[in-house]
Amino acid sequence: MKTPELVRRLLENLGEDPTREGLLRTPERVERSLAELTQGRTQTIEEVVGHGVFEEDCSEMVVVKDIEFYSLCEHHLLPFFGRVHVAYIPNGKIVGLSKLPRIVDVFARRLQVQERMTVQIAEAIQQVLQPKGVGVVADASHLCMMMRGVQKQNSSTMTSCLLGSFRSDFRTRSEFLGLVRSIGT
Repeated sequence: MKTPELVRRLLENLGEDPTREGLLRTPERVERSLAELTQGRTQTIEEVVGHGVFEEDCSEMVVVKDIEFYSLCEHHLLPFFGRVHVAYIPNGKIVGLSKLPRIVDVFARRLQVQERMTVQIAEAIQQVLQPKGVGVVADASHLCMMMRGVQKQNSSTMTSCLLGSFRSDFRTRSEFLGLVRSIGT
């Protein structure tokens, strides 16, 4: 069964009339919306990074903060959204800065859980650059917690993944986490 027909049946099961004016085109709109919101599942890291990796003798931490993202919780199909903060320590290669938000979107734009998404982003950066270390922190609000269930409006969820020197070197980890904490101050 195609998505528009499934949406029509869902509307009926919710007690709605899918033939009323406001809902007539909803099944097709939902199909297009879901395709856009889950487009990351059809993208590869190689496609979004392209030729954006460059040889560079640089060894200082590179940090991109406040990368906004929107995703769909795979448990309830409700949105979760927030910001991802990414850092890496180059090991002879750097990546074009715009590629880091693109990597975030590859993993955010699919049915997802925040914990897995955070790890996938870090592992993708590790794969592309083979840096000395990678750090990723995600801070998100989940509509599945805000609109239903516990209905906690002001809660947020933070996840992190630290690889290489971000995991093994306390100073590197502290510097990165200090920079993340300084967001908005």
